[in-house]
Amino acid sequence: MHSQLVVSLSGIGPQTLDRCADLAAALDPRQVPLSLLVAPRELGRAQEWVRHRTSLGDAVVLHGLGQRRLPAYEAGLLLMGARLQMDAIGLSADTFAPRRCVASPGTLIALAKHKFSRCADAHAVREVGSGLATLGRLHALTERTSFGELRSLALVYAAARSARRGGLTRITVDARDLHRPGARQAVLDAVDIALAHDAAPTTYVRLPSPRLASAA
Repeated sequence: MHSQLVVSLSGIGPQTLDRCADLAAALDPRQVPLSLLVAPRELGRAQEWVRHRTSLGDAVVLHGLGQRRLPAYEAGLLLMGARLQMDAIGLSADTFAPRRCVASPGTLIALAKHKFSRCADAHAVREVGSGLATLGRLHALTERTSFGELRSLALVYAAARSARRGGLTRITVDARDLHRPGARQAVLDAVDIALAHDAAPTTYVRLPSPRLASAA
């Protein structure tokens, strides 16, 4: 069973725009699209780049609401506000990724109410309406205070192990980490080893439904 590969990028904004563009340019020859985790209030002049990337095949995913105990009513208000901001800058998204990779039960209720189709959390990509999930742990460079060679190797080995097993391989990077020596190369090495194990690049938006996967 071949793996599918999703690479996501968060922390997109004016101060990180050059790093975002550099990573995207490195992934283009590999034919690996990005899932762009967008917080509309933080985009600023980066919104133009996001629109350009979507025209090339990247996917926009709404990013936010990281509180573990956020109630449904409050989550709904925040989602409505974020969608209005997205509409104002000419972007749209029906897939959601929570900050800190955890969505509260209230957030999941609000996502269903506001017609989001998917939620990508730390352990799976979930269909909001049915609750069905495509399992796949998120592999990330997360520790900004202690980044080093061992952390790079850990990301590469995790991607290799996941791709070898089949299913869903997920690599995520925060653009704010890309200034650290070796971070960009670690992400590219992880992508390359997943591709070497025949992982098929996709995005959260184009990921096949768990129903289709089970039928196959």
